This record gives sequence, structure tokens and C-alpha cells, in this order.
Amino acid sequence: MSKTTSQPDLATWLADKQIDDVEAFLPDIAGIPRGKIIPAARFPEMVAGDGLRINEQMLVQMVNGAFVEEDSVTDELGKDLRLVPDLSTLRVVPWMENPTAQVICDAHRGDEIAPEASRTCLKHVLDLYESEGLKPVIAPELEFYLVENNDDPDTRLKPAVGRSGRRDSGRQSMSIAAANEFDPVVNLIYDWAEMQGLEIDTASHEAGPGQLEINFDHGDPLALADQVLMFKRTVKEAATAHGMTATFMAKPMEGKPGSSMHIHQSIEDQAGKNLFSASNGDDTPLFHSFIAGLQRYAPATMPLFCPNVNSYRRLTKWSDAPINIHWGYDNRTVSLRVPLSSPKGRRVENRIPGSDANPYLAIAATLACGLLGIREHLEPKAPRDKAAYDLAHTLPKSMYDALTRMRRTSELKDVLGETLFEAVLMVKEAEMDDYQAVISPWERANLLLNV
Repeated sequence: MSKTTSQPDLATWLADKQIDDVEAFLPDIAGIPRGKIIPAARFPEMVAGDGLRINEQMLVQMVNGAFVEEDSVTDELGKDLRLVPDLSTLRVVPWMENPTAQVICDAHRGDEIAPEASRTCLKHVLDLYESEGLKPVIAPELEFYLVENNDDPDTRLKPAVGRSGRRDSGRQSMSIAAANEFDPVVNLIYDWAEMQGLEIDTASHEAGPGQLEINFDHGDPLALADQVLMFKRTVKEAATAHGMTATFMAKPMEGKPGSSMHIHQSIEDQAGKNLFSASNGDDTPLFHSFIAGLQRYAPATMPLFCPNVNSYRRLTKWSDAPINIHWGYDNRTVSLRVPLSSPKGRRVENRIPGSDANPYLAIAATLACGLLGIREHLEPKAPRDKAAYDLAHTLPKSMYDALTRMRRTSELKDVLGETLFEAVLMVKEAEMDDYQAVISPWERANLLLNV
């Protein structure tokens, strides 16, 4: 479906696909799809009118579904927002027995698009680039774990059992045999992704037991954020269909590598020329300013890259995750890696975001940092040609530190949108308070009898 799909085309599409229900949703701050399920017969009429409405507080729920008690962003009356489906995202839901479609929506308050919506944030950042004649191109890489079903939060997760009947027992990074253990799940993911038009590329087994990575083709940031949202649903449903659980937690198991969402990014002009490369193939000043913007502002955008208290368990020395803000060529120990490529393919890979990040906010944040660097003509530090793990840990080590840095960085308000900026701080501070109220097994094991 195209964005210009007319009313009769929508009705025809639903009839041709014999759709019974339509899932209309949008991501909240945590990236969780929230919305309504509508009878297909009523959907075209509701799209044409004002029939799709939700409580505005839905957009600023905590990750556990609770509302924030001290809500400074939405109206205390819980007024309605109007869901406006983006018909370019209309897809069949492959895993539903009852023929069902899905569509991603924007949220509107009256005639204005709701600024606290994460999809709005990414659109705002892309509009800023467009106003300067620039076009970002991105390609995400998502890692996730397949684990045994777990119904007890106090029980540690176990890697899922593969087709041989055995679990992964150690690091099997890039092992074809280890990847083949989960062929039935991966094949189903690819089949369902193809049915939805999700442009995924290679798959590989990563360093953790039961840990996989699937990469996306490069393209438009908004379209890819939409695809990542649908992809996460797809992976979870494919795992469920095979009697296991897929998790995008940043650090699901102790002593095992975390899961990331690396974001490759470049900037083109309106004619499609890569502005990170000069005519002679060298790096351009714009490329260096983009990297410098990430070096200066990425630590303050960590609540968008690493949005949960668990996220910071991933960012430890020698854990396949960055701990500082260095950059380098073909160096996987830095936050900002420049892969080996032709000048046309020059890009920078942001290795900070976890796979638990809201894709809209993580993509918006990395592009916002780069844009600030371009606007301010910043210069990066010298590239690192040795392991960055030997250097100081300068990225935030906790959610508390990350939120403090973000609140102090006013430059991010304009590029991300002030309302969204405040909404993220509000929700993440409430989640941190909620987490602090829980007594962990570590505290009972080590403090109960010893203090």
C-alpha cells in the first residue's frame, strides 16, 4: 500500500486479502506497540473519519504498563488522541489464524501531530535534515536471544534447546552449525518477514548461547524504524511458534554478551551522493563533524540508546560493547566504528544502542547528535587504532547517570523536540524509581546475614 492509497483501494485491499480484523497501533516511549483491534469492515470508515481514538496517556506509559503518577506531559483528564494510520505500513499479520492486518499510526491532538510520540520525534529530526538539503540513510543490526520459556522472574534464563536437542554451552560466534540449531525458527522469521515486506539481510549466530543477529538493508530511517517495530513482533511470534521465547533484553543472562542494535548511518544530498566521501575518496569535513557530534552528545542521549536499567549491564569492559566515546576505522572496541568500504559506502556504525531500544528514538537520537555536530562544525578527536577497552569508562554506568546528563544538555531539546525530551525523562525517572523499590536476590544473598 502506498501513502496515497485512496479509500476504495483500502477497502479493495482488505477484501482481496479477506481480512477480518485490523491491528492499528503505534509505539510508546518504550517501543511497545499500543493501539486497538478493529473489525475490517469498519476500518475504512474509521480511517476516513475520526473513529480511531486512544487515551493520550498511553504514549507515556512505563515499560511495565503503569502510568506515571507525576505526569507533566499529558492532561490529567486523560484526553483522547486520534490515531492516523500510515497506510504505507499496512501489512498482513502472517502468524494469525484469523486473517488480520496491521498498520502503524501517528498520533494527532486536534490538527497537530502529538509531539510526545516517538514516531513524531524521528519525523521531526528527518525534517530538520531535509531543511538543510540532507538525507540520512541507515541500516540497523539487531541481536536477540532465544531462551527457554520462563514463567518465574526469580529464575535465571536458560538458552533455548536447538534442533539437536542440546543447548548452546559457550561462545559460538559466527558458527554455521550453531546457527543451524535454530534453522526452524530463523526460516520462519525470514518467511514471515518476506510476507510483510521487511527488508532483512544476513543472519548469524553471535557470541552468546542462543544469541542470533539479523541485519537490515540500508534505507530510509522512518521506513526502517517501522520495519524494526514489525520485525521484533515477528521474531517473538516465530519463537513462540517453536515453543521458546525471543528476548531483546540488552543483558538477559549473567556472564554472557549483551544484545545490541548497531546503527550504520550515512548522509546523502538530494541527488543521492554520499556526503561522507570527497571526490578523491577521502573523508569529508561533514563526516568528521557528524562523528564529533556523536562524541559530544551521545553520552547525553543514553536514555534513548540504552533505555532500561538492565541496559547498563551490557556496557562493561571486554564485553563486546563500548564503554567510551572513541571512534576508529575497522575497530570494534570503539563506540563509533567506520567499517572498511568503498568511498560510496562510507558510513559510521553507532555501536552504543542496545536491542532493547525504541528504534524510532534510537535512530532519532543518533541522527540528532550527528546533526548538532554538523551545525556546530565540531572536530572529532583522533581516531583510535588500538583497543578502546584499555581507556577509561566514560559512558554513563547507570540510568541515574544517563538521565542526569540528558537533563543538563539543553541542545538536545530543539532537535528531539522539547515535549518528547521531557516525556522521556519523566517516564525513565519513574521506571528507575520503580526499580529502586525492588529488593534483588543479590541483596538477600549477600546482605541478609552479613550486615
